[in-house]
Amino acid sequence: MAPKKKPDAPAKFVAEWTLPAAATLGSSVRAHGILLEVRSKVPSTVKKSLSVVASTLILKMPEGQEAAFQSTSATVERVLQGIENLPVIPREIEDILTIKTSERHRWLKDGRLPSAGTRTVKLRGRARKITFHVFDPRRVEEILDSDLVATWREEDALTAAENRRKAAWKAKLARAEKKAQPDPSGDRQAEEGHKLIGWAEFEREGLLR
Repeated sequence: MAPKKKPDAPAKFVAEWTLPAAATLGSSVRAHGILLEVRSKVPSTVKKSLSVVASTLILKMPEGQEAAFQSTSATVERVLQGIENLPVIPREIEDILTIKTSERHRWLKDGRLPSAGTRTVKLRGRARKITFHVFDPRRVEEILDSDLVATWREEDALTAAENRRKAAWKAKLARAEKKAQPDPSGDRQAEEGHKLIGWAEFEREGLLR
């Protein structure tokens, strides 16, 4: 039988911070990423005391934790200074711009979505590390405000249609060239036929006896 979960002690100390729109960019995924960034800067014993609801970061701690509450609050205040400049990670940019992973990869590769560098992290509970590109939040904001995603999708659709047209034309030319070429099997058959006639003449004349 699984042990019962110990109920959380009622919160005695509560602090809230409203995350600026320039930081969250209207994304709940981004808000959660900011929460994780803040949690990474506080002791492990108080990480779960921090949560995020919509765009509000909340710190709750029980009675008897006043010193830890004051210390954690100060750390949160420090981390949140300039938080709008925190690089945007892949899952955040996909949520902010409402794009697919394939689109992110394609636009990153062709330069429309410029990288702001890379980050390497270790997966929880594993020895393997992963490296991924991060993005400048101000550039992401520009893309969002200018609705560049719609423009890029139109460009991709035109490019795909042009590529299909070129592929169809090349296939048509290949078929035409194949038809215009003489049938090599027919030439071989004719040549073999001539050889057989020659051998028959040799046999009739008895030249090979």
